[in-house]
Amino acid sequence: MLPFRFSWAIREFCKPNLRLVWKNNSDHTATAGGCASSYRRSLCTQTDASNEKKAGILPSLEDLLFYTIAEGQEKIPAHKFTTALKATGLRTGDPRLRECMEMLKVTLKTTTDGALDRHLFKKCVQSNIVLLTQAFRKKFVIPDFQSFTSHIDQIYESAKSMSGGQVADYIPQLAKFSPNLWAVSLCTVDGQRYTAGDTKVPFCLQSCVKPLKYAIAVHDHGTEYVHRFIGKEPSGLRFNKLFLDEDDKPHNPMVNAGAIVCTSLLKQGGGNAEKFDYVMNFMKKLAGNEYVGFSNATFQSERLSGDRNFAIGYYLKEKKCFPEGTDMISILDLYFQLCSIEVTCESASVMAATLANGGFCPITGERVLNPEAVRDTLSLMHSCGMYDFSGQFAFHVGLPAKSGVAGGILLVVPNVMGIMCWSPPLDKLGNSVRGIQFCTDLVQLFNFHNYDNLRHFAKKLDPRREGGEQRVKSVINLLFAAYTGDVSALRRFALSSMDMEQRDYDSRTALHVAAAEGHAEVVRFLLEACKVNPVPKDRWGNTPMEEAIHFGHHDVVTILKDYHNTYSPKESTADTEKETAEKNLDGLL
Repeated sequence: MLPFRFSWAIREFCKPNLRLVWKNNSDHTATAGGCASSYRRSLCTQTDASNEKKAGILPSLEDLLFYTIAEGQEKIPAHKFTTALKATGLRTGDPRLRECMEMLKVTLKTTTDGALDRHLFKKCVQSNIVLLTQAFRKKFVIPDFQSFTSHIDQIYESAKSMSGGQVADYIPQLAKFSPNLWAVSLCTVDGQRYTAGDTKVPFCLQSCVKPLKYAIAVHDHGTEYVHRFIGKEPSGLRFNKLFLDEDDKPHNPMVNAGAIVCTSLLKQGGGNAEKFDYVMNFMKKLAGNEYVGFSNATFQSERLSGDRNFAIGYYLKEKKCFPEGTDMISILDLYFQLCSIEVTCESASVMAATLANGGFCPITGERVLNPEAVRDTLSLMHSCGMYDFSGQFAFHVGLPAKSGVAGGILLVVPNVMGIMCWSPPLDKLGNSVRGIQFCTDLVQLFNFHNYDNLRHFAKKLDPRREGGEQRVKSVINLLFAAYTGDVSALRRFALSSMDMEQRDYDSRTALHVAAAEGHAEVVRFLLEACKVNPVPKDRWGNTPMEEAIHFGHHDVVTILKDYHNTYSPKESTADTEKETAEKNLDGLL
């Protein structure tokens, strides 16, 4: 089944601003497996063949995409396509685009100029057309990805200049990392990617693995069973304290005691080798099959220096905290192994994005975790994930996160993105100095804090909304094309899904302008191909018909009258009236 955002994108393609409808033919009904192809086959205009030819609206999504990128040219250079693709946040190596990229390589071998005409372009993109159209129509969760990442670059550089903190040295292998290493990687729920710094350097998850193995345990056994053995409350104590709650259970799965018990719930009944393979395969699915490794040196080092954790293990055994029949020494061995799982910033950001996306991996579309596991994991990350700094982090940043002594911070912006920050120098509470600064600056700039969206709250940037500057530019281009009678430009705008009923500060539409200027072909195109409302009123109450009569354009009057006789206006609702009002530049500015 297609992920939610893909099916949502398809519904978006059918909205009135494209004025495209499904053929009334049951043979072309889209199914989950063939949604994209059947959609392409069945998309068409409501006009008859002659009007379609006259209007020039093309029935396929591939054509829409071609004209969006080509900008009036007959061919698209391959490098222009890949550059434009990267600007949306997608990578050419995205597994969802494998067929497209392979076909592009094959096709380019047949061309002499490295450019694609409409036929070749359609051949390349047709297997991934839904995702590509969603990307180029700016229907991803971060529509203006370049603007967003430019802000992220600034936050990254600001944190990079920070000094202070100490690299963890109680595990000898961790002490070998340079304090100058600093990396940030993010992945949105739509698979948009950004990296800065040393994002390909492997490092151990350490405590960042705790929420992930808790999620696996809840996914396998359910919340009720898992919390028979582990509590849900912040401890208020150091993460490695020998202390249990009033029910003789570890306080939560984010402290060492809780994480050790949680380890005993994984793949119960199997040996350590089987359990380790099971968790590793799960981690790879969470990471979209990107890098997940294992540092044997760190494992050996941690086991030799793990007296504190052995003490916790014996204390848990004494209090009968483990499931019956558990081999405590074997579980501690597995605990150390899981802490020594290696990732890069890039692969870990996909793990975080899978949590942000409700358990669906953004770059593979596979459901890895059930909703219950994701919800409970994020709740505990929010309240207990940052050691003794958890309360302050929840107050100032307001997002689920988990830190580790290797210098990583796994940050989740629910329904938006996952982020991994990594820098080895730690503060006195065991959190990455640069990572904490990055998270704090991120939420100061963007409204990602859980409570930023309360009414009357201080304004911050919302990268999930398309910029007003872009909308202003689009209405100017639309009205100017109508003023000059440029049907070709209007056709490109329609094919790129522009709202053809946008209004300027006087509430005048492209139809008003075309009628006043007497451009009959433009009027016919807007009415017959784009199905715009023929009777919109500007701020003075004038309709396009009245404009045409006033300026003596009788052919335009005839077209408007003929169309008006067959026009069936939609019912007006508060929502549609609000939507219309928002099209005015007054509202935009």
